Amino acid sequence: MKALAAKAVLLVTHQVDFLPAFNSVLLMSDGEILRADSYHNLLASSEEFQDLVHAHKETAGGGRVAEVNPSEGRGSSITEIKKSYVEKEFKEPKGDQLIKQEEREQADTGLKPYIQYLNQDKGFLFFAIAILCHLFFVGGQVAQNSWMAANVDSSNVSSLKLIAVYLSIGFFSTLLLLLRSLAIVTLGIRSSKSLFSQLLNSLVRAPMSFYDSTPLGRILSRVSVDLSIVDLDVPFSLVFACGATMNTYSNLGVLAVVTWQVLFVSVPVIYAAIRLQNYYFSSAKELMRINGTTKSLVANHLAESIAGATTIRAFKEEEQFFAKSLELIDTNASPFFHSFSANEWLIQRLETLSATVLASAALCMVLLPPGTFSSGFIGMALSYGLSLNISLVFSIQNQCTIANYIISVERLNQYMHIPSETPEVIEENRPPSNWPMVGKVDIRDLQIRYRPDSPLVLRGISCTFQGGHKIGIVGRTGSGKTTLISALFRLVEPAGGKITVDGIDISTIGLHDLRSRFGIIPQDPTLFNGTVRYNLDPLSQHTDQEIWEVKFDLLFVNNFSFPVNAKSTMVTDFICILRFLTNANFERLFRKKKMDWTPWLWKMDQIGAWGNDNCSVWGVLF
Repeated sequence: MKALAAKAVLLVTHQVDFLPAFNSVLLMSDGEILRADSYHNLLASSEEFQDLVHAHKETAGGGRVAEVNPSEGRGSSITEIKKSYVEKEFKEPKGDQLIKQEEREQADTGLKPYIQYLNQDKGFLFFAIAILCHLFFVGGQVAQNSWMAANVDSSNVSSLKLIAVYLSIGFFSTLLLLLRSLAIVTLGIRSSKSLFSQLLNSLVRAPMSFYDSTPLGRILSRVSVDLSIVDLDVPFSLVFACGATMNTYSNLGVLAVVTWQVLFVSVPVIYAAIRLQNYYFSSAKELMRINGTTKSLVANHLAESIAGATTIRAFKEEEQFFAKSLELIDTNASPFFHSFSANEWLIQRLETLSATVLASAALCMVLLPPGTFSSGFIGMALSYGLSLNISLVFSIQNQCTIANYIISVERLNQYMHIPSETPEVIEENRPPSNWPMVGKVDIRDLQIRYRPDSPLVLRGISCTFQGGHKIGIVGRTGSGKTTLISALFRLVEPAGGKITVDGIDISTIGLHDLRSRFGIIPQDPTLFNGTVRYNLDPLSQHTDQEIWEVKFDLLFVNNFSFPVNAKSTMVTDFICILRFLTNANFERLFRKKKMDWTPWLWKMDQIGAWGNDNCSVWGVLF
C-alpha cells in the first residue's frame, strides 16, 4: 500500500473485509448510489449495508468482519484487516465450504493401518514367512553361540567338529536370512502394487466434484511421497522392527538363563521402555502427520506457481512467490527437527535402561558361587548383555520408524475409497454399436447442482438440437454454458430432468458407452508427452495410412483425394480434432522440429483448421 499512499485509490470490490481501510464507501444498488459515507457510519446507519456485511460473513464461513473505531485511523484499519484474515485462517471451516481442510487422522489408530497393508494380495502370508525365517535365524544364532560356549573348553569335541557344527548352523542361518529378504521384497511389491491399483482406480473413477474441492497438492503428495514410502520403506521397516524386537527378547532370555536374578531388573526395565515408547509415539505420529499435511501445501504452491509463471513474471512478483515457497518449505521441514529431537530424547533414556540391565547382570555374575557356570557361558552372557543396549535402541527406533511410515498407508487409504462415478458399462442397457446415428439432442427440464448441499446451477433447461447442426451457446460468465456441456458427458449428474440423444436417455447407459461415442475439443488443447503420432491417435484406433491422409487433408483442405462425405463419421471427427489440435500447438510443433515457418504457412494452417464445413460441432463462446 506504500506505493499508493499519495494517490487516490478507487476500489471496486465485493470483498467487505477491505472496506475499513478506505476513507469513503459508496453503497450502490440498481445503478444508483444509495449512500456515501465512511465504513463505520454506514455500518451503524444503513440497513442495506448491514445486510451486505452479514451476508458476506455467512458466505465466507463465519469469519469476523473487522470492526474499527474511526478515531484509530487507517493504520489501525489495515491491522484489523490482517487480524480478521488470521482469525479466519485458524477458524474451523464450515460444512458448505468448497475446499475443505485436509483430512488427518487423530491420536493412535492402533493396528488398523498395519492390517490394511498386510491384507493386500496375500501380505499376511509373506509377512508370516519373513517373521518365521527371522525367528529361526535368532534361534540359530543362540544355538550357534551356545554350542561354542559349551564345547570350546571340552576335550571330548575336536576342533574340526567344533568348527564344522558352528559353520553349518551359520550357513543354515544365512539361508534363512536370504529367504526372509525374498519374502520382504515379495511382500513390498505385491502390497504396493495392490495399494497403487486401488488408489489409481479410485482417483480415475472419482467424480469431478472431488477434483473441484481437492487441491492438486494433496493428490500429488500421496501419489509421490506416500507411495514412495510404501514402496521402499514400509515392508523393510515392518520386518526389521519385528526382528529387532525378537533380538532384544532373545538377549534378555540368554541373560535370564545364565543369571535368573536379572529378571527382577529386566521386567521393570521392559515396562519402563514400553511406557517411554508410547509417550514418544503420541508426539512422533502427530509430527509425521503434520509433515504430510504441510507437504501438500508445498506441492500445491509449486504447481500453482508453475501454472501461473507468466502472470507472476508480468507483475514482477517472483520474489514474493519465492519467499512464500521458502516459508512453506520451512514449515514442512520443522516437524523433522522436532522429530529428530524427540528421537534423541528417547535414545538417551533407552541407553540408560540398557546400561542398568547390563550392570545388574554383571553384578549377579560376580556374586555367583565359583563354578556355577563355565567361563564360556559367562562370556556369552556378557556378550549378549553388551549387545542388549544396541538391540533395545534398534528395536524401539524401528518400531517408531514403522509407526511413522505407516501413516503413509493411512493417507493413501483416505483416497482409496472415494465415492465413484456410475459404472462404465451397464450390460443390460448398452446402446447400439452405431449410436448415435443422427445426433439429435433433446433436453427436458434439466436441473444441475454441483454438490448435494449447493443451489441449482441450471434450473429447468428444456431445448432440442437437431442432428448435424452447429449450435452456438452464448452467455455471460457463470451463466451455465460449461455446465450444460458437462451434463452432456455426465461429468455432473442431473438433479432432475433428462437428456436424450437419438431417443436414448444418457443417464441409463454406462459412462464408457456414453463418453466414447462423443468427441470434445477442450478450451486449452495441449500436446502430451510422447510422439506426435501418439498425440494424434492415443488409443491406436487408426492406421498410419489414415493418419497420413488426414495430415495432407489438414494442409490442403480443397484438394481431398476423395469427397469428405465418403469418409466414415469417425474419420471425419478425427480430422476436426486433428485440425484444432495442430492449430493450437502449431508453433510448438515447429519449434520442436527446429523448422522455420512463415506467416504464409501459419495462415494456411488456420485455413485448414477451420475451412471444412463437414465438422459437426457445438460452439461454446466464452
